[in-house]
This record gives sequence, C-alpha cells and structure tokens, in this order.
Amino acid sequence: MWPGQQQPPGGEQNPQNNPYQQPGYQQPNPYQQPGYQQPSPYAQQPQWGAPAPAGVPQPSPGGGGGGGGNRTKVVAIVAAAAVVVAAGVTAFLVLGDKDKKDVADKPSSPATSSPSGSSASPSTDDDPRGNETEKPAIAGWKVVVNPKWGVAFDVPSDWEVQATGLAVGFDFPKSDKDKGITMSGLAEYQSKWCTSDDDKDGRTEDTPLAVVGTKGASGAKDTDEIAINTPAWWVYGGYTMPDKKSISWDKKPTPFKSASGVEGSYAWAQSTHTPRKGKCVTDGKALTFGFKNSADDYVSFNFYGATGTKGEIPKATVLKILSTVRLHGTPTSD
Repeated sequence: MWPGQQQPPGGEQNPQNNPYQQPGYQQPNPYQQPGYQQPSPYAQQPQWGAPAPAGVPQPSPGGGGGGGGNRTKVVAIVAAAAVVVAAGVTAFLVLGDKDKKDVADKPSSPATSSPSGSSASPSTDDDPRGNETEKPAIAGWKVVVNPKWGVAFDVPSDWEVQATGLAVGFDFPKSDKDKGITMSGLAEYQSKWCTSDDDKDGRTEDTPLAVVGTKGASGAKDTDEIAINTPAWWVYGGYTMPDKKSISWDKKPTPFKSASGVEGSYAWAQSTHTPRKGKCVTDGKALTFGFKNSADDYVSFNFYGATGTKGEIPKATVLKILSTVRLHGTPTSD
C-alpha cells in the first residue's frame, strides 16, 4: 500500500489557471478514487497507480529534481515574462504578496513552449542575502527563512540558500492521478552536482545533490499523518518515477522536538535499485517533519537527497538541520 490515499502535500496544489499548462493536459483530482469520498488529503492509503503512458513528460530521478530522461527544470518569474521549458521537475520564483499567496509552493504543469519576453530579477525581498541578518542556531551555519509558512531553520555553511520566493516541485504523470509535490524556502547542497542532457534537446539541466525546504500541509489530521504520508512522494518524484516498487518508508513516525521547542513527528522514505536510467540517476532518501506553525496550521520541513554516491548527506546531518527548525514571525499564507 502506498502512503496517503490523497496525495500528501496539502496546501500546495497547482493553480487552476496555469499559464504554462500543456494544451490538452487535464488535471484530475489527484486523490479521489471512483466512488470514494475522503475529505482529508492524508487519510487512506492507496495502491500504486499505473505507469504513465507513452508521450507523457516525466521528470528523471536525481536529487533536486533528477537528471536524465525527460526531466527538465523550469524557471518562471510570475507577474513578469517567464522562461518556461518542457516540464517534469519545476522551480519558479513568485513576486509580490498576491503572487506568493496564489502561486508559491505550487508546481506548474508541463509546458511545451517558452513565452516571449525577458525575465525579471527577483525583488530584494527574495534575495537570500537578506537572511544574513538572521542569527543561526548553530554557529557558522546559514539561516533559511520561509515567511509564507512562518518557519526558519539552519543549514551548513557549504549549502546554498535560495531566494525566499523560489519553489521546487515535481509534476507527476497524468495517469498517476496525482498532481505533484512542491516546497519553498529552499537550500541546496551542491546545486550543480550533476549536469545532463539526457533527452538530447540541447538544453542541459543541473541536479543538486540534496534539497531542503518547507511546505504547507492543510487537511492533515495530525503530525504523524504528515510524516508517514509525505517523504515517499519526494523519493518518487526525485528518483524513481514512474516506478514505485523500489520505494520503502517508515511505517511508524518518530516523535521529535527541535532545539527551539517545536514538537511534531518525522519519518523517512528511501529507494533501492531504481530502474530509471540516465547520467544523473541515483537512488534517494527523504525525510518529512510535520508540525504546527504560529497560526496553528500544519506545515512540514522536508529533505530529499541522492544516496549511494560520493558526498551523500548522512542522516545524522539531516537530523542536525532538523534540530534547528523554529517558528519565525507571522505566516504570510492565508
């Protein structure tokens, strides 16, 4: 049984009127089985869906969005001209309060062309250097802030803190009946760990070795549900899609309290011998920590990274990062 009858990333759904949506691409309800009524996005565990049919763009595995196959990274500047390439894994910036409310943490659907026009630079509010005024909980580390969810945490000094408006996510195959999974408030480790052009279209894509961030989890009944039902989706999107048989996950969550007193639950998922092919393909692991922010909303901290390769992030390091998770101001998300 696959964790989460309804796909876990509550509060992070695709926008309805997506300007980058592929013609003819329909977004079905990703969680609903015929005749099944389920209000919570975390409630019942489903069977795996069938592999995507030929012709459906899919991301290739690899940390931070995978590498190889049809995996293509997308960067779009909302409220400005966009740069859009065929999708799979998506990353995009959101500018302005309205755009952050409507689009942040939502993966775009596959696109087949690039709208004309030039891209815009992010505002100063999206500059990761703005976090330099924040004091890390661990001396010498860097602070990552996600104002949307009112969360902050630290990463080691050799990680790259991304602009606060940047989100990364995975679009799942249409036949999988799940839209995708996305998070923002990001930091990446070795953002250009692997570069590939497996689809031979002349555009290369960079694959990070590991990524951390935070996301909403509306609809969850408790933190245990978030912890169990979310990390397998990061492994699926980043490393094994469309295969699900190579993924395993914790059946019971682990209670956890961060150094600042944030309490919740975490769980791991991992893949073994993924059948995917490509230059940057590896197996991967992921962790999700579910908790509540100051607005009493369920949110989660998420990590995913490549395994079985030089430089793999140890679980001990992930848990040390997790220990720094703290609430930060009033969340800007409604």
